[in-house]
Amino acid sequence: MSQKHNGYEVGALMYCPAYSHRAIAQALLQEQYPSPFSLAFCLEDTLPDAMVKDAERELFQVLRQISDNAANHSFYLPLIFIRIRSPWQLKALAAAYSPFSHILQGFILPKFFIENSMDYIRAIEELSIAYPGYCYMPIFESPSMIDLASRYENLSLVKRQLDSVSDKILNIRVGGNDLSHAFGLRRRVSDTIYDLKPVANLLIDIVATFAPQYVVSGPVWEYYAGEGWQDGLRKELSLDLLSGFIGKTVIHPRQIPVVNQMLQVSPGDYEDAQRILAWNQENQLLVSANADATRMNEYNTHFNWANKILQLARVYGVRDD
Repeated sequence: MSQKHNGYEVGALMYCPAYSHRAIAQALLQEQYPSPFSLAFCLEDTLPDAMVKDAERELFQVLRQISDNAANHSFYLPLIFIRIRSPWQLKALAAAYSPFSHILQGFILPKFFIENSMDYIRAIEELSIAYPGYCYMPIFESPSMIDLASRYENLSLVKRQLDSVSDKILNIRVGGNDLSHAFGLRRRVSDTIYDLKPVANLLIDIVATFAPQYVVSGPVWEYYAGEGWQDGLRKELSLDLLSGFIGKTVIHPRQIPVVNQMLQVSPGDYEDAQRILAWNQENQLLVSANADATRMNEYNTHFNWANKILQLARVYGVRDD
């Protein structure tokens, strides 16, 4: 079964349509993509209904080729996930692709919310017995979250439901484009998702509900070429991190290095985080100035932040400022 990971290691999750992508196995073998990154084969929005069965068969061959390559060669193998369409497809493909569970990390659950959450959770409980190595990443992107009269109640209910299988939830994801679509909105390269206030408010409600317990990843940035796309991505990633999101869905390999660079921590944050987590609570006051006396560190209020900083540093490193 696949190795145990945590949500920080998902990082830049690159989406790839599952159909007609056998070349992806060769690209991984030749390490053509910047690393680290994770890989998602999509069987949902990228495919018309009529192509799904062919895409499932195609994906089986892709996974077999990746598995064969991994058995005979040493190369960077990303965390691999499959974005499915429904709880019923989840159960079918978890079984069908079980020969590749040593390279397949788990499944992405689209439009996860009140209308399907219990069906997904029952599927996870069932699969956890037969296939205990799989993990799951629900995507909060359903238009049913928009209704203000029920939003908070339903988010809280889904959180309680998800907690029953929390050990199987690697990461919480959000669908920025799907939610923007519900409002008929689309950001320009000079904007961020936080400039689309109805969408931003909903994203903040999601992170406020789930981030105290789960790693919540930021929404996709749809630009990968043209003037200003890197600056726009960096700007949005900076706001993601300030808002509590960790990681990013990406749609092109060019985006991966930008995400990885932004996930690195500053030397000052790294030093402060080390000091906070090494605090001697018995012999020291629980507050002190940092090394260059520019801000205060307090154990009781900065412990969670410090743990997050060291987790990011472990995976992505410390910037050379």
